[in-house]
Amino acid sequence: MIKSTLTLGSLFDGSGGFPLGGLLCGIEPKWASEVEPFAVRVTTKRLPQVKHLGDVSKIQGGNIEPVDVITFGSPCQDMSIAGKRAGLDGSRSNLFFEAIRIVKEMRCATNEKYPRYIVWENVPGAFSSNQGEDFRAVLEAVCTVKGRFPIPRPEKWSGAGEILGDGFSVAWRTLDAQYWGVPQRRRRIYLVADFDGECAGKILFESESVSGYPSKGFFPWQEVAGAFAESVGATGGAICLNDQGGQRMDITEGMTNTLRAESHHPPCVMESAETFPALFENHSQDSRYTGPLDVAQTVSATYGMGGNNQPFVVSVQGSLIGRTEKNGPQGTGVNEDVSFTLNTVDRHAVAYGIDRSAFNQGENAKYSFAVDEERQPTMVAKGPGAVAQPTYCMTTGGFAKIAKEKTPALLARDYKAPPVVNNTEYIVRRLMPTECARLQGFPDWWCSSLGTDDPTKEELDWWAVVFETQRRIAGKSTRPKSRSQIAKWLKNPYSDAAEYRLWGNGVALPNVCFVLAGIVWYAQNHQV
Repeated sequence: MIKSTLTLGSLFDGSGGFPLGGLLCGIEPKWASEVEPFAVRVTTKRLPQVKHLGDVSKIQGGNIEPVDVITFGSPCQDMSIAGKRAGLDGSRSNLFFEAIRIVKEMRCATNEKYPRYIVWENVPGAFSSNQGEDFRAVLEAVCTVKGRFPIPRPEKWSGAGEILGDGFSVAWRTLDAQYWGVPQRRRRIYLVADFDGECAGKILFESESVSGYPSKGFFPWQEVAGAFAESVGATGGAICLNDQGGQRMDITEGMTNTLRAESHHPPCVMESAETFPALFENHSQDSRYTGPLDVAQTVSATYGMGGNNQPFVVSVQGSLIGRTEKNGPQGTGVNEDVSFTLNTVDRHAVAYGIDRSAFNQGENAKYSFAVDEERQPTMVAKGPGAVAQPTYCMTTGGFAKIAKEKTPALLARDYKAPPVVNNTEYIVRRLMPTECARLQGFPDWWCSSLGTDDPTKEELDWWAVVFETQRRIAGKSTRPKSRSQIAKWLKNPYSDAAEYRLWGNGVALPNVCFVLAGIVWYAQNHQV
């Protein structure tokens, strides 16, 4: 491990990726700021030495422990192409300026010594948000830490660049996690500022080839890709169906698209049926495969109550029924050889193979629904469907229909529960939360064993503040949680939905470590 005396503070901490990355690179994490209770529970369990500061808007930079590096992946929803593109004026993305305020206050209180470095992580949509004005505002705000430096706006922002000022530097680079050892397409902007030197560009553009920089075998995600491949079937080259918020279903092989924060849009994996001849899934709470492969879970008192919560079996092949997630699991599953009852709600599907090179586009080409090796266009309300050859398609269009080698017209509501194709060689299942952890480069156990059976009064009081802070920021009209409710949550704070959100909002650990390791190397070898 690299030896370093650098310290780190993490704003908008999320999954704890920056503090963990710091530890892996020899940087000591001192404090973090986060308001989502589940994320706080994860990091207080995994990183108990890190102090939690709560809401960034309440933090006074001159009153907290000074650190060498401040990291912040400020909320990106208002700049993401998947959002409404409110930009830095949005209620979430404007929190970026709270981070800049904290940095300025700390430097003022420490005679401009701390922090020397900042790292900002965000979506590539920041380049185009508000016709590029938002990224210009980001650069200008960072530069104001050292004074006023007007930044001109180009016609189009480059994916990488550098600014050299009078004794300081700022650089940015777009990194994609798929090129750093994990099978996920996750492009993010990483911006580094060195307020006391000209190392920002060297950190992002030169550190990979520097003598002494960690070798590729240094970091733990070297086996992540293999572990992911093992978890999605013995055949390797797993086919992933990536639901892009109901707007597009991308098909990728061997890796997923970017994980999303919405728990109801996780990627699905098509894997060898030989790997899982029979899988029992318990819908009592989390809709996850808990194994073993050929034995059902213990029968509980909730079976048949509140949504028919009994296990179902995923068999080698058969008809698949899909409902929207809010309607629960009534009848959801795979049956062998015999179809489930046709009705006007479920969409049944039977498929015997997938030919991704031959798909019908229908009579009206402008409303087409095509599939190629990499991606699938947006579904439109009136578009005719695509069919795998040969196949029998069973869907609903006001009433149940069975069609050979074609589908009935897609409905406007299909985006809520798009049909899933199954065949004799593969089964289709949701990507499990543990696999999402691997796709971000984290260990499998990062979100495990989170419960506290007998919390103290001090712990309950502390968590009451966490929940109240989150309630206030979310603007919810619900009542504050009681101590008994908090105690019950602390016993079992885990849910699949919470972990999906954690990873969808989180950072890819390999990219974090690349940036932080570069800071460590140049801090040790290029002192100003």
